[in-house]
Amino acid sequence: MHVDEPIWPAPTQASWDFTEAFCPESDAIAQARQRALELGVGAVSPGAGAMLRLLAAMTHARAIVEIGTGTGVTALWLLQGMRADGQLTSIDVEGEHQRIAREMLAAEDLPRVRLIAGRPAEILPRLQDGAYDLVLLNVEPAALNPMLDQSLRLLRPGGIFAVSNIFGGNRLGDPAQRDPATVARRLFAHRVAEEPRLVPALVAAGDGLLAAVLREA
Repeated sequence: MHVDEPIWPAPTQASWDFTEAFCPESDAIAQARQRALELGVGAVSPGAGAMLRLLAAMTHARAIVEIGTGTGVTALWLLQGMRADGQLTSIDVEGEHQRIAREMLAAEDLPRVRLIAGRPAEILPRLQDGAYDLVLLNVEPAALNPMLDQSLRLLRPGGIFAVSNIFGGNRLGDPAQRDPATVARRLFAHRVAEEPRLVPALVAAGDGLLAAVLREA
């Protein structure tokens, strides 16, 4: 039987609010989020952060690459899920944002963090092939497509590729939205869905999380 419309009930605002509040943020994450608000820097929601922490824990992540440090909100979530002997490498073109992130990260006794200020397109090629358990993109829509191949090169088989805030203000699924940022996100999401090396899923946490596992060779 073919069914055009979903047979499950749409989530209510109450369900979304409950999901977002289910895993409370640490004081350090709350402080980093406040700094992000003050600077107008994007940050993942608590629900999306908790999902990223889960993915890091599921892969027993020892090595993670994050592109787009912001004020450290995502890094703090990821570090909570990583192995205690792991290292997070976070890259951002904005040195001032990384300075604030370093302050936020110092407040928590977590695994080591390597902050690199510079252009990801210049830094990623220097990182080792197949050496990372998780690669996360916190970047502008126009930067997504050029970074996919580099991201997959860095991942080990079974590693996770993730993109934060993929819904772009809840515009991704609305076909009437044709602004350049939404179109870029939509084309990228379709590219990931059709990439044979990946097993993808879209997660409706926060402003959307696109995640995929790199298949074994």
